[in-house]
Amino acid sequence: MTLVHGEQDITTTRGTHSGPGTDGTPDGAAWPLETLRDRKRVLVVAQTMVYAQRLHDFYSLLAPDLRIHVQFTVAPHMFNRGAAEGLLALGATVLPWEQAVRHTFDLVLAAGSQGMEQLHGPVVRLPHGAGNIKLPRSGGPDRGRPARKFGPDYLCWEGRLVPVSFALAHQEELGELGRNCPEALPIAEVVGDPCYDRIAAALPHRERYRAALGLRPEEKLVLVSSTWGAGSLFTRLDTVLPRLAAELPRPGYRTALLAHPNIAAAHSSWQVRSWAMATARGALSVVPPEADWRPLLVAADYIIGDHGSVTLYGAMTGVPVLLAEYPHHAVNPRSPSAQLARTAPALAPGHPLTDQLAYAAEQYRPEDYAAIADRISSEPGRFDRNARRLLYRVLGLGQPAHGPEPAPLPLPAPLDAPLLPDARRAG
Repeated sequence: MTLVHGEQDITTTRGTHSGPGTDGTPDGAAWPLETLRDRKRVLVVAQTMVYAQRLHDFYSLLAPDLRIHVQFTVAPHMFNRGAAEGLLALGATVLPWEQAVRHTFDLVLAAGSQGMEQLHGPVVRLPHGAGNIKLPRSGGPDRGRPARKFGPDYLCWEGRLVPVSFALAHQEELGELGRNCPEALPIAEVVGDPCYDRIAAALPHRERYRAALGLRPEEKLVLVSSTWGAGSLFTRLDTVLPRLAAELPRPGYRTALLAHPNIAAAHSSWQVRSWAMATARGALSVVPPEADWRPLLVAADYIIGDHGSVTLYGAMTGVPVLLAEYPHHAVNPRSPSAQLARTAPALAPGHPLTDQLAYAAEQYRPEDYAAIADRISSEPGRFDRNARRLLYRVLGLGQPAHGPEPAPLPLPAPLDAPLLPDARRAG
């Protein structure tokens, strides 16, 4: 088949289902070459690389079941660069969008709204980030504007609810949903947050992740995390990264940048890396957009971030969080991210960075950050059990006769930034 992605044609010979009339089989029928017939058909819709990453913990719950056939597609989206390549790298069957909309599926999994009304089958939706953070770009006062992913534009099409189920991470999100899209309350179900559970399970093994990154025991990892768009830390790279390069002593500190994959989707991975390495004068590791960001968070000693989900997850890690940028007008004031902004110190100009990191560590109160982290998931450690129950209910199948067996977070690749030579070390 040929998958059209942006301006590229990606050709694969993997078996798939064909549309009506193309091979003599009716729509939805199995190819004659299929070994396992009469499977429940699941479609995973990855509008972007971020959505594909977010959905991984959901569709992985179905992957071992021989009764289920999981396929993927990439829906039209302005930031879908890299999504198809990432799925093909898994060895997955990726249906062209034009073909996916002609078939009927037993379950459709999605983390975004684009194109969902065109698909045939019960849609299970989940939010694509943590903490109902972002507000729409326009509207009334901040406190009266709905969190973007809980508004009717996100869940409805022409007045009709599209999903049959909306999987939430926390009980308090039901209140947010009731304020903004009350017609969706009957389909909402609190299952927990997969990233919360994976990070929590990995934290006791922090030293393994640090060793995999190539960090020495005495080195401090400063993780710089940016979401995308206006108001993100990335818009201030030319002020933040040069300071990190000039002021943090080496050896002793390593710096890594986690930039939201949408930035690379818009500008290219090469351009993001070029900008970052130039502003940091090479004293930086740039994490590829396709890499799992969670092991980096587990290994960090300091987190410098903004209003993105990754910075919010940083409240779980037990290390100081500093905010380098925070667009209050764009953030839901009821969200845990807003609570983090009221708690974490802000990176300040005119003061040495090492002093600010030391101040953040001195002022760090674990109980304050634990209260923020508790708002990410109200089902800690129970995501796999809850989500699997939901998915099998929609599929109309009994669950396998054993508990879910989630894989631990993978060990990351070593950081690739060289240490600065002696002549460039700061005191």
